[in-house]
Amino acid sequence: MTTTPDYAAYIASLPRVLAGAAALFRDAEGRVLLVEPNYREGWALPGGTVESDDGETPRQGARRETLEEIGLDRELGRLLAVDWVHGAGRPPLVAYLYDGGVLTGADLKAIRLQEEELLSWRLVGREELTAHLPGALGLRVLAALDVLTAGSGTAELENGHRVA
Repeated sequence: MTTTPDYAAYIASLPRVLAGAAALFRDAEGRVLLVEPNYREGWALPGGTVESDDGETPRQGARRETLEEIGLDRELGRLLAVDWVHGAGRPPLVAYLYDGGVLTGADLKAIRLQEEELLSWRLVGREELTAHLPGALGLRVLAALDVLTAGSGTAELENGHRVA
């Protein structure tokens, strides 16, 4: 399809949002797998930016990032949470969080960190999550764990808080 200059200008004038996607992995005890990036303080989930300009979907982005960051290529489960996160000095972020499932001991031993981006990984219990994942990310993970526990539908969030 050929785009007209007017259509291209219209598209260029539209608001922008960023898209990120991650996977929520747990162990048999329910602890959450976190990774420690080397490019910023704190912890994160395996995941990252959705390469939407290349046609990548959020689910594909979460799987690709998981493979790149921790060396596990896994079919991801259902969408647990979608979070609209405002940011200072950047467009809003739409964050997708998928169920990565429960990792076995063998899965954990198979983790291979992407050394260009990550320093380490650890398993963290629910009660410690917000200490490791401050702000919207910590709240998003707690909401996703609640979805798993309740067997409810995807959590719609804004800045980590459920939308009424």
